[in-house]
Amino acid sequence: MNERITPALSLRQRAKTALCATGLLLALGSAQATDYNVLVQAQVAGHLRVDTLADGRVETDYSYRDNGRGPDLKESFRIAANGVPRDYRGRGRSTMGAEIAEDFDVTDARAHWRSRADSGETPAGEDFVFIPLEASPGYYGALVRMLLAQPEGSAGTLGGLKIRAEILARLTPDAATGPLALVAVTGADTQPWYYWVRDDAEHALFAITWPGWAIAEQGAEALVPVLLARQQQAANERLASLRQRLARPLDGVTLIRNVRWFDAPAARMRGPSDVWISHGRIDAVTEPGVLRNLPERAIDGRGRSLLPGLWDMHAHLWSEDGLAHLAGGVTSIRDPGNNNDELLRLRGRIERGEVIGPNVYAAGFIEGKSPFSARDGIVAESLDDALDAVNWYACHGYVGIKLYNSIKPEWVKPLTARARSLGLHVNGHVPAFMLAEQAVRAGYEELTHINQVMLNFVSRPGDDSRTLMRFERVGSDAQAVDLGSPAVHRFIALLRERHVVVDPTLMTFEAMFTQAQGEPDPTLAGVAEHLPVLWQRQLRAAPMDLEGAKLDTYRRSYAKLLALTRDMHRAGVPLVSGTDGTAGLGLHRELELYVKAGIPAPEVLRIATWNGAQVVGASGQRGRIARGYVADLVLVDGDPSTDIGQLRHASLVIQGQVAYAPAELYEAMGFKPFAAAVRVVQRPAP
Repeated sequence: MNERITPALSLRQRAKTALCATGLLLALGSAQATDYNVLVQAQVAGHLRVDTLADGRVETDYSYRDNGRGPDLKESFRIAANGVPRDYRGRGRSTMGAEIAEDFDVTDARAHWRSRADSGETPAGEDFVFIPLEASPGYYGALVRMLLAQPEGSAGTLGGLKIRAEILARLTPDAATGPLALVAVTGADTQPWYYWVRDDAEHALFAITWPGWAIAEQGAEALVPVLLARQQQAANERLASLRQRLARPLDGVTLIRNVRWFDAPAARMRGPSDVWISHGRIDAVTEPGVLRNLPERAIDGRGRSLLPGLWDMHAHLWSEDGLAHLAGGVTSIRDPGNNNDELLRLRGRIERGEVIGPNVYAAGFIEGKSPFSARDGIVAESLDDALDAVNWYACHGYVGIKLYNSIKPEWVKPLTARARSLGLHVNGHVPAFMLAEQAVRAGYEELTHINQVMLNFVSRPGDDSRTLMRFERVGSDAQAVDLGSPAVHRFIALLRERHVVVDPTLMTFEAMFTQAQGEPDPTLAGVAEHLPVLWQRQLRAAPMDLEGAKLDTYRRSYAKLLALTRDMHRAGVPLVSGTDGTAGLGLHRELELYVKAGIPAPEVLRIATWNGAQVVGASGQRGRIARGYVADLVLVDGDPSTDIGQLRHASLVIQGQVAYAPAELYEAMGFKPFAAAVRVVQRPAP
């Protein structure tokens, strides 16, 4: 599950919260309250209460918990005569525990704001709307209601952006509920925010639905599946339209001329060569200029490098993520925790060519039932339930299972034995009150997250890794671990001897352990100018409150996590590249961190290509450039084997018989592209 709220995920979370409030502000003539339940996997996980006072002020109380964490936020703001929120004040704690303290107002035609991350001012007209770093549903409800009341449904916000609300669909689920409308808000994020509102003049919020997450009027929870299905129909229509517009057919024979190409198993850049693709597969790699036959199209590879498609081995896939993955050259992902029904449906749509997305290899999520449970996948109340879950995943095309924090330690051995007998790979968090070494000896084939590895050396008796302790203990104590000690050497030797894989997800912890409030998130700081304006502001909100001596300690601990990753690699422990965060761009930073840790760039490229294919059992079809392999390929301007950051400069991504220009994908998401699209010449001359 997600261990970090990245800027992209944070905005998605704000999308959830934003979605939570479309018409919550009732008539201002009297004090009224509206209550909603927050649902995670159809279970009540928290609440939203919005009080609209007689004087026009609104007060909100928003809180929920999933996976042992969640936000707590109270707000107060005023609704101006034109419906625009003003005099905003928000106080509370973010999902990862950082303080929320944000204020905003408009005086003398200038907007002024101050938060834990930044402060500023800008000219503001009467309809200027402000988007806080971490607002509650109630605030966004006022904003959306105002948008729907505008003649064009739009208003201005920071950076000169225009945000817009429009009704996409209407539905009457039953007579008691009455007519509802599905509203999409665009312009604030890389994807629309969806709201279900009552289809009347007030546009009061009825529900927000996402796969596995929802908010609904108390008593209306049973309608969530109906609303989600209609919403997904609208979303799929949008995504299908994007694929139809952006996909470039590569049927027949395609020639990539005079290109360097990466030999993934050998971790070497070779060539220049000519690479021939026929009907979605690599047909040959030849000396430049050797004309085998006349291709339908040709691509000039001079000054470029051709790589196997990248693998993100820790991606929790949403339907809207497909563009970002492909734009970043990520043609395959492993999803180790999701809503099972939704993931299987999404995988099918991608395989049928209905929407843009990477190849999906699913690892089935199994969690034990506890007050701290994450709710994706299957939550088991007993060992028999967990064993049944393993069987279910084996029957539904999953390549492995992922065990999680609340699994009882005594379940691990029988679960891993069952999984391995069915050909399923076993990875996961180390269950609470268990050490990584114990998990490996009980059958784990892969450890997920570098903090789970480090906890093997810093955990104290009674530490409960179902809580934020799994981050805080590592942050405070890892800096003192002697990586040259016999205990560390013995553990690394155990991993090597048992061929245990490690998925470090270093980028997951970079901001968590190194970012001070107000500083840019290092994960995306280097590409900030390419990001949407609102993302750029979000980058300065750190997930945890670190300053002074504590910040110094956490930074030293993070350096120790990098060093541990390097030492495992040098000792022969296989690594795979996962992010648990921002689709596409997040993997580029993950790989940069491996280089920063001391792993040579060519070996990092092998980790990001060949290693992933091997772990999921796809190394006979994907992960290398060789005759007969599926043409999952990335054409990059420059040479990432000498500068890993060049991976961001992909000019073409090939997925079988279809190609995409990353520049066009980025533009469709509101990003500034990194590289121009490569020219594909149709019916080239010999």
